[in-house]
Amino acid sequence: MKLFVKSGYLILLLLLVFTGCTAGVSSEVFIRVNQVGFLPGDVKSAIVFSTTSLDGQTFKIFNEKNNAVFQGKLSSNAGKWGNFPFNYRIDFSEVRTNGSYHIEVSKTKSLRFRVGTNVYKGVVDSLLKFLKVQRCGATNPILHEVCHIYDSPIVIGDRNISKVDVTGGWHDAGDYIKFLSTTALTTYMLLFSYDFDSFKFGFDNNKDGVPDILEEAKIGIDWLLRCNYAPGKLINQVGDLKDHTVGWRLPENDPLKYERPAISSIGKNQVGIYVAVMSLAAKIWRQKFLDTEFSKKCLNAAENIYAVRNSVPDVDSAYTGMYAESNYNGRMALGAVELYNTTRGSQFLSEAITYGDKAGADYWWSWGDINGLVHYRLAQHMPRFKDYLYQNLYAFNLNKDSTIYGEATAFTWGTTNTLLGVTLQSILWKRLNSGNAFDSLAAYQRDYVLGKNPWGISFIYNIGSRTVRQMHHQVSHFRNNYLPGGISAGPAPRELLKNYQINRTNNALNRFNSQEVLYFDDREDYLSNEPTIVTNATAIFVFGWLGN
Repeated sequence: MKLFVKSGYLILLLLLVFTGCTAGVSSEVFIRVNQVGFLPGDVKSAIVFSTTSLDGQTFKIFNEKNNAVFQGKLSSNAGKWGNFPFNYRIDFSEVRTNGSYHIEVSKTKSLRFRVGTNVYKGVVDSLLKFLKVQRCGATNPILHEVCHIYDSPIVIGDRNISKVDVTGGWHDAGDYIKFLSTTALTTYMLLFSYDFDSFKFGFDNNKDGVPDILEEAKIGIDWLLRCNYAPGKLINQVGDLKDHTVGWRLPENDPLKYERPAISSIGKNQVGIYVAVMSLAAKIWRQKFLDTEFSKKCLNAAENIYAVRNSVPDVDSAYTGMYAESNYNGRMALGAVELYNTTRGSQFLSEAITYGDKAGADYWWSWGDINGLVHYRLAQHMPRFKDYLYQNLYAFNLNKDSTIYGEATAFTWGTTNTLLGVTLQSILWKRLNSGNAFDSLAAYQRDYVLGKNPWGISFIYNIGSRTVRQMHHQVSHFRNNYLPGGISAGPAPRELLKNYQINRTNNALNRFNSQEVLYFDDREDYLSNEPTIVTNATAIFVFGWLGN
């Protein structure tokens, strides 16, 4: 069949194309919002974007009865993200009534979300399940069998011993190496959460008389006690890079079960976080359980390791190059202040103050950067330390105001942990000051993780209606991608990704990547899609505080 077009109509059609208009075809509109929802008093926001201008168009919020309860206008294009030059921020904080809602713009509907006091109820239960998946040894893990019961027949770094019992603990991430630094921080965060609010974090869902969060913390404590295998000595890693070379397998089928070396190494950075864990554990087990025997065991471990602080290197040597640290002052301050909190020895507080001032503001949050938390602890004794925490949050807030989605930091390896760490620090600030200066900062980081991001997915498995599905995680691979509470590392900068050769097969989200920042929901992508125990520990504090 031949198609005849009058010349005048053809000219008009060409003009429409070249002026960016469409002839009877509307452009795609995308809406990104926190898929879980909001507390009634929260700042509530979303992003609407398209390839064509939406200036002046109306957005509406509909309840579950499909009644419009709020509306506003799209204005002030916030700028370009990736392939989409038109991005609009919308605010609907006035919607406070409990219920289920969606946003509608130009006949495009968002995913549904809820408003209510209990929207985050149950999230922490899922996050704790992930740690059960990560359990190693005879610790009653889920989704896999008892594993790595021979850790470790090889010791590197100490010629005086040939083997050591470092069974138990948690696998750090999607593979099966265990690290003292991340296990200690994870354990500390579980203990700190309970200490911060024993009511909110005191839930006992399995009705065995022990708060669930402390049950999980005990997994870490027991392993860390084993790591202190001799006076002044620590095992800081179990397993090496061979772990990444033998393919995908369940941990009970690991062909390396007799070849997982234990690495002996210690530095002030390890001393600080180890002492913090053991000191806080000693206090909680004494006060909560009246278990003086276990409390003394933990306190002895803390005091004995603290005693060698001046005879060890500033930073331990990272045997495989993973989790290599560059500073120790923050962790030493945390160890000293927790030792003071447990013993009331004035010398410990004095040293904590010295270390805390040397640490200063770090403008970050990660497995190795926790100064905001440190300064919160010190501010409980000396209020001037909250100034360091404020410096962090002030800088985060400036960043938030300069970005389309409100993310408060640069993208990195472990973006979701860093963003949730900003929310964590905002919560700590509010405990010290009772103000709302950083409420929107806290909400925007949480919302980003839960779906208000360019890709429109929640980075927490099964928390939300469209979530990450193919994480780089060996156990989940053999369980049809099931991974309760797993949190993807999230988007990463191209400059970082280009240094790694990753054979991805899932490019479904590629159209939402930018030239600078990319994310792939792909099981091969260990950089942007691998979960870690530290990220879950951060999230447990944040969502436990919001949800209970």
